[in-house]
Amino acid sequence: MIIRQNNKGQALVEYILIIAVISVVIVSIVKLLGGYLQDAMTKSSCTLIDKVYVEGEKPGEGRCVDK
Repeated sequence: MIIRQNNKGQALVEYILIIAVISVVIVSIVKLLGGYLQDAMTKSSCTLIDKVYVEGEKPGEGRCVDK
């Protein structure tokens, strides 16, 4: 007699765990580098609106000022 097991539920749980781990890693990286990413976006937007980028004391505190 052949006994077949249903592994679909187990595979689904494994995929959900993999997605959860990847999500935690991505959130951690963005949190770690968030200030630098924000500064990069601010710097590029300053050039688009014809203003000067001024660095802040900490990452993420940069801003645009008039020329």
